[in-house]
Amino acid sequence: MLDYKFIKDNLSAVKENIVNRNMNADADIVVKLYDEKTALTTKLQNLQQARNANAAAMKQKLDAQTRQKYIDEGKALKDQISEVESELNEKEAKLEEAARQIPNKAHPDVPIGKVDSENLEVKKVGTPRKFAFKPKDHVQLGESLDILDFDRGTKVSGPKFYYLKNEAVFLEQALIMYALNILRKHNFTTFITPDIAKEEILKGIGFNPRGNESNVYAIEEEGTCLVATAEITLGGYHSGEILKKEQLPLFYCGLSHCFRREAGAAGHFSKGLYRVHQFDKVEMFVYCTPEESNSIHEKLRLIEEEIFTGLGLPFRVVDTCTGDLGAPAYRKWDLEAWMPGRADEAHPEGDWGEVTSTSNCTDYQARRLNVKYRDDDGKNKYVHMLNGTAIAVGRAMLAILENYQNEDGSVTIPEALVPFCGFDKILPKKA
Repeated sequence: MLDYKFIKDNLSAVKENIVNRNMNADADIVVKLYDEKTALTTKLQNLQQARNANAAAMKQKLDAQTRQKYIDEGKALKDQISEVESELNEKEAKLEEAARQIPNKAHPDVPIGKVDSENLEVKKVGTPRKFAFKPKDHVQLGESLDILDFDRGTKVSGPKFYYLKNEAVFLEQALIMYALNILRKHNFTTFITPDIAKEEILKGIGFNPRGNESNVYAIEEEGTCLVATAEITLGGYHSGEILKKEQLPLFYCGLSHCFRREAGAAGHFSKGLYRVHQFDKVEMFVYCTPEESNSIHEKLRLIEEEIFTGLGLPFRVVDTCTGDLGAPAYRKWDLEAWMPGRADEAHPEGDWGEVTSTSNCTDYQARRLNVKYRDDDGKNKYVHMLNGTAIAVGRAMLAILENYQNEDGSVTIPEALVPFCGFDKILPKKA
């Protein structure tokens, strides 16, 4: 959430940012409500001063008539204060709700655009493999290797659920351990986080817990939701706290199940493991001072690059455009791995698909979750909060299966994962 005064003082820029992000939000109503709230606050303070003066006068030696006059005035002031407090509380609630719709400001270098096709490629690592045979997509490979079962996942749980079987179980655990060990090397504190969070924590992070546009599963009558990412639970970890500056930066990573409704998500490239309702993920999360957040954002991206370079997967880095940022992010980098299974007429050899992202959310989430630190000047200030995917297991597995497949139908395991898997190849089990 942006500071109310910042919105008022930078109204034109805030409106332009809303347009650039292709979002619907009313900055004018925020300013109107903020002015009304300020006026009510002043009115309340004046009434409280009058009440204090009345109380002081009552302590004097007064005749009965004068005392009764002050008693009547005191009762009237009490009623007025109660009325204004009620009106102020209602105004503050409306102001907060309206301000929550305003997206974070965007980094000045973020490309302007509406959809992900307008993201700006800034780096490529590795070269997509040239196959001497027609490669299969990961769904075909999963069936022939007998490691993925989407049909029975649909039968038991519904569309976009699946079973991992045989070697895929070990491959998933290997990816998790591989990522966790890299993050341990970078001195992250490791967590396994709850799979459920309160709605106010989701709102603070920037997720919409309810409604048709919500991407999360709400638990009826509980006021809680299944988490879509450990960003939610790691971001809520210090909610309502004042951190010591010498503690910062705090580097956390969390392993969690992730549950997403994927409302409205469809298309040829959403099949299989790419877009599912449940998956496992290792998430990075950082609390830091404002001065550190840009450099730490680069650090998180480099860790993601280290992870995928170590897996030997070709990928590119894109600077995410304004319309694809999401409300909380100031700037976001995406890593897109090469996916041969995305071959079509326009891209006969395959195409790029997002596998990780890292966002600098500045103080946008911290304001909503009320996470501060005590600065050297003794004042409490909002921390900056950043997040990044270390490994989203389903998409990483997808990229490995498609890039490491062999002509005989087998899949070679990346060298970095062999010590965790205990095998170096998955052999076909079905014709």
